[in-house]
Amino acid sequence: MITLNTHPHPHPHPHLLLHHHHHHHQKVIVFFSFHNFLLFLIFFSLKPSSSSSSSAAAAAVVGDSQQLLSFKASLPNPNPLPDWLSNNYPCNFTGVTCKSSRVSAIDLNYAQLNIDFSAISSFLMSLPNLETLSLKASNITGSLSSSTKTQCSAVLNAIDLAENGLSGPISDLSSIFTSCSSLTSLNLSKNSFDFSHGAKDYSNGFRFKFTELDLSYNKILGQNVLPWLLSGGCGQLQYLSVKGNKISGDVPVLDCKNLEYLDLSCNNLTTGFPSFGDCSSLQHLDLSSNKFSGDVALSLSSCKSISFLNLTSNQFTGTVPALPVGSVKFLYLSKNDFYGEIPSQLAGSLCSSSNGLVELDLSFNNLSGSVPDSLGSCSAMESLDISNNNFSGELPIGTLVKMGNLKNISLAFNKFEGGLPDLFSNLTNLESLDLSSNSISGFIPPGICQDPGNMLKVLYLQNNKLAGPIPESLSNCTQLVSLDLSFNFLTGGIPASLGSLSKLRDLMIWLNQLVGEIPPELMYIQTLENLILDFNDLRGTIPDSLSNCTKLNWISLSNNQLTGEIPASLGRLANLAILKLGNNSFAGRIPAELGDCRSLIWLDLNTNMLNGTIPPALFKQSGNIAVGLLTGKRYIYIKNDGSKQCHGAGNLLEFGGIRPEQLDRISSRHPCNFTRVYKGITQPTFNHNGSMIWLDLSHNLLEGSIPKELGSMYYLSVLNLGHNSLSGPIPQELSGLKSVAILDFSYNRLNGSIPPSLSGLSQLGDIDLSNNNLSGMIPQSNPFDTFPDFRFANNSGLCGYPLSACGADSSASSNQHQKSHRKQASLAGSVAMGLLFSLFCIFGLIIVAIESKKRRKKKDAALEAYIDGHSHSGTANTSWKLTGAREALSINLATFEKPLRKLTFADLLEATNGFHNDSLIGSGGFGDVYKAHLKDGSTVAIKKLIHISGQGDREFTAEMETIGKIKHRNLVPLLGYCKVGEERLLVYEYMRYGSLEDVLHDRKKIGIKLNWAARRKIAIGAARGLAFLHHNCIPHIIHRDMKSSNVLLDENLEARVSDFGMARLMSAMDTHLSVSTLAGTPGYVPPEYYQSFRCSTKGDVYSYGVVLLELLTGKQPTDSADFGDNNLVGWVKQHAKMKISNVFDPELMKEDPSLEMELLQHLKVACACLDDRQFRRPTMIQVMAMFKEIQAGSGIDSTSTIATDDASFCAVEGGVEMSIKEGNELGVGKQ
Repeated sequence: MITLNTHPHPHPHPHLLLHHHHHHHQKVIVFFSFHNFLLFLIFFSLKPSSSSSSSAAAAAVVGDSQQLLSFKASLPNPNPLPDWLSNNYPCNFTGVTCKSSRVSAIDLNYAQLNIDFSAISSFLMSLPNLETLSLKASNITGSLSSSTKTQCSAVLNAIDLAENGLSGPISDLSSIFTSCSSLTSLNLSKNSFDFSHGAKDYSNGFRFKFTELDLSYNKILGQNVLPWLLSGGCGQLQYLSVKGNKISGDVPVLDCKNLEYLDLSCNNLTTGFPSFGDCSSLQHLDLSSNKFSGDVALSLSSCKSISFLNLTSNQFTGTVPALPVGSVKFLYLSKNDFYGEIPSQLAGSLCSSSNGLVELDLSFNNLSGSVPDSLGSCSAMESLDISNNNFSGELPIGTLVKMGNLKNISLAFNKFEGGLPDLFSNLTNLESLDLSSNSISGFIPPGICQDPGNMLKVLYLQNNKLAGPIPESLSNCTQLVSLDLSFNFLTGGIPASLGSLSKLRDLMIWLNQLVGEIPPELMYIQTLENLILDFNDLRGTIPDSLSNCTKLNWISLSNNQLTGEIPASLGRLANLAILKLGNNSFAGRIPAELGDCRSLIWLDLNTNMLNGTIPPALFKQSGNIAVGLLTGKRYIYIKNDGSKQCHGAGNLLEFGGIRPEQLDRISSRHPCNFTRVYKGITQPTFNHNGSMIWLDLSHNLLEGSIPKELGSMYYLSVLNLGHNSLSGPIPQELSGLKSVAILDFSYNRLNGSIPPSLSGLSQLGDIDLSNNNLSGMIPQSNPFDTFPDFRFANNSGLCGYPLSACGADSSASSNQHQKSHRKQASLAGSVAMGLLFSLFCIFGLIIVAIESKKRRKKKDAALEAYIDGHSHSGTANTSWKLTGAREALSINLATFEKPLRKLTFADLLEATNGFHNDSLIGSGGFGDVYKAHLKDGSTVAIKKLIHISGQGDREFTAEMETIGKIKHRNLVPLLGYCKVGEERLLVYEYMRYGSLEDVLHDRKKIGIKLNWAARRKIAIGAARGLAFLHHNCIPHIIHRDMKSSNVLLDENLEARVSDFGMARLMSAMDTHLSVSTLAGTPGYVPPEYYQSFRCSTKGDVYSYGVVLLELLTGKQPTDSADFGDNNLVGWVKQHAKMKISNVFDPELMKEDPSLEMELLQHLKVACACLDDRQFRRPTMIQVMAMFKEIQAGSGIDSTSTIATDDASFCAVEGGVEMSIKEGNELGVGKQ
């Protein structure tokens, strides 16, 4: 028994204390097991020390034990440390290491401690003999400064707190670890530390003398981070990583003579190449994923020991730099703008010894020419990547075979040509060969794997010009894991011998000219995951034995000539996620067994001859599908453009290693419009709660009703059952399709009404119910009020917007068949009436003659004033003579509304008094707008386009005819147009209150104050109009200049989007317009437009987000004194870090302080629209859904605040991403 006096911990461990009394010191008796006590006696009896020193040593051990047990007692759940017990020797505790019976090291990595840092500081760091403390990924939270005073072991030299939930400014580190005098290694990677030291006074800089410091993957941003970190000197520093933050600004001169490892990658550093003083010790330098530029060779000339250099994804340019001789083994220069040829001396300097360059990556640059022969001297080279450049000539096989250690070769996306030689088989260590997207022709050599010891695992030959048969000898590549021969001109059949490739995972041979049947021998490839054979001429049936390949998750056999029935045995494929069998000749029923595929998310059976009913069992896995198995696969999605010959909703194609610009090679087999193409990487997001996201059974012979079980597929995005013979009503259970974006039931025999419950499908962007037998009223609410009339056409009983009103035609036959049986008038009365009528006619003719003369004079005066004004302005056309002008007066207006059919140019001149300034009501980037009072008493707005060079008459007419047909209650309708000489005039419906910009900022002093209800109505109306342009117009329309001055307000303060299509029109007519005119207005332009000038619907979404910010803040997007050097978006971004509610218009807050929560919810919507990464922005349909959720009082969490995010300054809550995203749109500028 050992007795000692001590202070009890406030929450003592029950086994530790036998006696406890409040407010007093007391004796604590600690019992160890008899075995441990004997060990103690033996240990101390062997020491030639006095009894007092033995007693002190024993007490010290007990002290360590008590601290450890007190730490365990502070845990909310002690389970992670089950053997930390009072009757156990502390050196036997899990994770504890001792020296001389004292605790010297603690390693609790990955233990779920769930504790605040203050407990670590109080109980562990203060252990007297502790040297190292490792608590990686142990769920430690809080701030380092939460511990009022850190007691630290005098010998503690290393702390690892990586991958926890710690936060607070890194500027606190100096004060927190002051007592840790021996601390030299600190790892705080993957936490949430930030940096709040803004001034350039570094007198309070980072003074701690570390040899190793890791701050990677935190939330450190700002311009002065690195100067502050190094302000105390770095003479002792050997390892420094700040990777994965958002550090910007300058990099100070790095005169760190002992520095061996420096990682500044994945930040926002934009300076020239860092200057190194003494860098003789530097071995590892990673500057990748920044915006560095400058002279690499000069800066590194003195770094003679550097062996690892990564400059990937920067802005370096020029030729490939010369580097220190002989030291570099790993060189990564990918994704820069290096040009020219690879210097022949590069190999000479880096491969002069047998331990020279091991890995070289020059991919994604602008290099050209041929590969130098001198590269063959790099005998130690294992990996060579020169893909995505402009290299040309024949494959450098003679150079490559000299590098006998090569394991990975990537020459993809270049311009190599010629044949594929057998010599690659000489590289017996080769594991991966990627020659995709070149111009390689000829046959695939039969001897490519002739060496029995070959190690080839990856063979990518897709997107070349290879012809001839697939050699049977490919079966000699026994280690092959991935084989892609797609996008070539291969003929013959698929060799049965491929069935012997027992490790094969990917077999991709789509878009060739293969014939014959799918070999049943593929059943022997137990590892097969992806079987992609689309766009060939394969015949026969799907082998029933394919179900033996139990790991299959992507089967794609579309666009072949396959026949027979779909094997029910495919239902045994538990991992099957994508099954694409469209555009074949399959017959029979859809196997209900496919419902057993518990991972199936994409089922496309369109354009076959399938009959029978849709089996309800097909959907029994809904809500149970596990996490998807398709993560990281590159794909393209060709969306159906709606043309008759383009069947199905779209086509999903595996697209790794293929040039997007060569998609036209598909067109002969897939007659669709390729401006509707998306690309991306599959990213499933649900986990054991998923459903199908794509179901296309269109263009078959299916009968019966639509199963109500379809409604259980929560994540279904596309549902196409069109062009079948389905009958019965639309099940109201389909209201459960909460994620559906495209719904096509056209060309069936459906009857009944459209269920009102479908109005709850807030994500619905496109619907087609045409050519059925539906009846009743179309739901008169969002999203149905955004769809055009042809989506409901040829349903004799349907009515309501956008079709004719219900009951409007029921009484069309008024009283035309009724006859009046009045008595005839007397002859005298008739004569009197005739005389009176004649008299009126005479007077009428006189009046008409007088008025006509007056009107002619007025028109002439207006015309002469107009011509005179143009001649003085210097813009008159020399051909615009008075005679020609008088002829122009009679030019008719091309109109889309009956009341305007007979208007002429002269009428427009008269109505505006020769386009006099008194009629001018607005000016914009595309021309002036005049208010015109027509002779029938109506008022219109006339836009007189800016003068152009006379090009584009055909484009002008075509565009006007397109725009004139677009009608929606939230769009300003084009009523007519005309072209007179150089003039182009557009006639619009007049909007009483002008633009939102004028009203919101009171430009015209009309005194209208918009309360929040009015602003919310305007925001929703503008969103609805923009959504109609994006999702319901064929072709889709990109606005390109969405701003508050292009949101007009009618007499009911209803928002009407104007000027849609104008940017594209002006682009087509005049190439000399400024970029700013074509790509938007400053303050509204999304960041990506400054890089590519390619417009997209997501660019419109960004601009709409700025308009929404205007409504919320009452501020203009630029030029406010509050913004400083910023704009409105940047100003809101700054306030997101402080009190976000300060951005709201004070007028709104005065109106009703309780509005703040609703304003915050709308601000979240704006922030989502303003994400810098366009693929993260919502569509306008999704914006409408967010508004609907806010109005319903659900969806967005009302208690949450605007939070900063690694990628954007604010984020929208909730929502599950589609499992397969529509990624970057190709050709988005096209429509």
